[in-house]
Amino acid sequence: MGGDTIIGKTHKGVIVTLDERISKLRLAYPLNSKHKDGVSAAISTLLRPVKGFVYSITYDNGKEFSGHEQVNKSINCKSYFAKPYHSWERGQNENANGLLRQYFPKTMSLVNVACNEVKIAVNKLNSRPRKCLGFKTPYQVFFERTGIDARQLGVVRL
Repeated sequence: MGGDTIIGKTHKGVIVTLDERISKLRLAYPLNSKHKDGVSAAISTLLRPVKGFVYSITYDNGKEFSGHEQVNKSINCKSYFAKPYHSWERGQNENANGLLRQYFPKTMSLVNVACNEVKIAVNKLNSRPRKCLGFKTPYQVFFERTGIDARQLGVVRL
């Protein structure tokens, strides 16, 4: 998994994003602040149903991910951090953030983004067939690997 945040116009509301590396599955959820406790609790809640399939999470070096040890204990995984200013180490996550920006541009405030808005955007991204997946969708590949219907995992609101 790779983890990152998308920050809105006012630098208060955020969308926390996670990407599964093999299936390219995108998970995202809105928070009103990027405080480490909220981010950690949300990641743990979101990944708990699939914790047997999550072995590691690679984050950027933002302080919102300083609660990574709480996530590690909750879902029994390891945390890694990309080198500062080396966004290409998490290229898939950065690319997927760019795709999500089609729905939530930088000029938009994310303070009160509705869960349903994020869920619709994530569903559209995860329903796109991808050449790198043999023209299957991330939902299909994730289901084939895990037997879990990922459409139920996409968004949580704490």
